[in-house]
Amino acid sequence: MSATKQIKMQLEKLAACNTAGIFNNDFLLTWDHDGEQIKAIFETAQVLRALRQENISCKAFDSGLAVSLFRDNSTRTRFSFSSAANLLGLSIQDLDEGKSQIAHGETVRETANMISFMADVIGIRDDMYIGKGNTYMRQVAEAVQQGYEASILEQRPTLVNLQCDIDHPTQSMADALHLIAEFGSLENLKGKKIAMSWAYSPSYGKPLSVPQGIVGLMTRFGMDVVLSHPEGYSIMPEVEEVALRNAAASGGSFTRTDSMREAFADADIVYPKSWAPFRAMEERTELYAQNDMEGIAALEKELLAQNARHQDWECDESLMKLTRNGKALYMHCLPADITGVSCAQGEVEASVFDRYRDPLYREASYKPYIIAAIIFLSKFADPAPKLAQLLDRNAGRIL
Repeated sequence: MSATKQIKMQLEKLAACNTAGIFNNDFLLTWDHDGEQIKAIFETAQVLRALRQENISCKAFDSGLAVSLFRDNSTRTRFSFSSAANLLGLSIQDLDEGKSQIAHGETVRETANMISFMADVIGIRDDMYIGKGNTYMRQVAEAVQQGYEASILEQRPTLVNLQCDIDHPTQSMADALHLIAEFGSLENLKGKKIAMSWAYSPSYGKPLSVPQGIVGLMTRFGMDVVLSHPEGYSIMPEVEEVALRNAAASGGSFTRTDSMREAFADADIVYPKSWAPFRAMEERTELYAQNDMEGIAALEKELLAQNARHQDWECDESLMKLTRNGKALYMHCLPADITGVSCAQGEVEASVFDRYRDPLYREASYKPYIIAAIIFLSKFADPAPKLAQLLDRNAGRIL
């Protein structure tokens, strides 16, 4: 089948989706959006990917700004957001809070409006403190909505969650698109077992948003999702409730275990990843609010000691042999703590990581297209004809 025919088939699938809930809306949590909207993001991302692979320009904007605000370090997500904006024809501007007037008392409402005069999208990563990141994003969203309704802003910028304290939606959807490519279709994910497992790390304080994003999204596809972790490393109870509701609605399942071996047994996909205990992250947020540096240092020491008691929670060859036919797909959001490479003891044995290196990089490659799809769907009420215009225009990306 020709690439053009394949793209047109994908456009037909997109046209059948109701995308009204994404148009002129923000994307903050995957479970804020129904199944058709999630499917539309996957279809749009695949069309944009196919267009670029065929050297067809995806520039739907002649001008405009994509503003990024990263309150935590990032490589993949930062460059994915820039790549997505550039793909669609938007210019990138990073908001460096240290060079802004925020330190001089500028309010969230004022900052949000000042950066949005010609902005079409704002991407925010704020994942450090429980109860803060997603709340901040919603404050920004409210501020730009007020600015738009007051005719201060000519357009209402879309806010995209690039990772918060609750969810990492662009990561989990990129992971899902990777699974769609590996297993052939979204429908083929039904009945597949995925083990979202805690794994040992020599560092502390890693966000909960990746495991929460995975259990909050993969349970929507009829998958059998198993969350495994040692005692004391639970995720947010409200996210577990989301996963249980999703599994009941999709015909899949969501279960928990304190055994990594049990989680890996007959799994089709494994996702071993370290995260901090939810209760400890709550305490950490309170200590920072009180500027209690001694308390923070004591908590860090306690959590590192707690982690050290679970060094056997490593994705090694013996565990991989327990998976379905010993060939489960290994996934990670990267960077992984690789035993003997990036640390003395970590999340994954070097031989396992090396065997899956190329698939891991392909997994990461879907994120720019997921972000671009979210932006595109938020700006065009009828996205399929707009993408068809790009196909018919057939403007070469490289002349």
